[in-house]
Amino acid sequence: VSIFTDPDTEMVAGAKSVGADRIELYTEPYAAGYIADRNLAVHDYVSAAEKATELGLGINAGHDLDLNNLKFLIDQIPAIDEVSIGHALISDAIYYGLENTIQMYLKNLK
Repeated sequence: VSIFTDPDTEMVAGAKSVGADRIELYTEPYAAGYIADRNLAVHDYVSAAEKATELGLGINAGHDLDLNNLKFLIDQIPAIDEVSIGHALISDAIYYGLENTIQMYLKNLK
């Protein structure tokens, strides 16, 4: 069971207390703040991920992740197991083609 959460350590602890196996961090605020100050934008996500790891929860992330902001997020939170990037991936595929876009995201994650 995965529970979609804000980057809030209390919400992460709540997910554990109701029996979740993992969380999915809601990353729209990170994506919105990334251009202005990526370190500030990721701060609460790092804290939430540390709490999830401490509690033995798996970590997913998703919403508004794209080729511009994904690598930094993963670099700051290497414990992320999965990301949801469907909307941006398909939008990019309109311009670059699906195969090229998938390769671009894979390269971004290495």
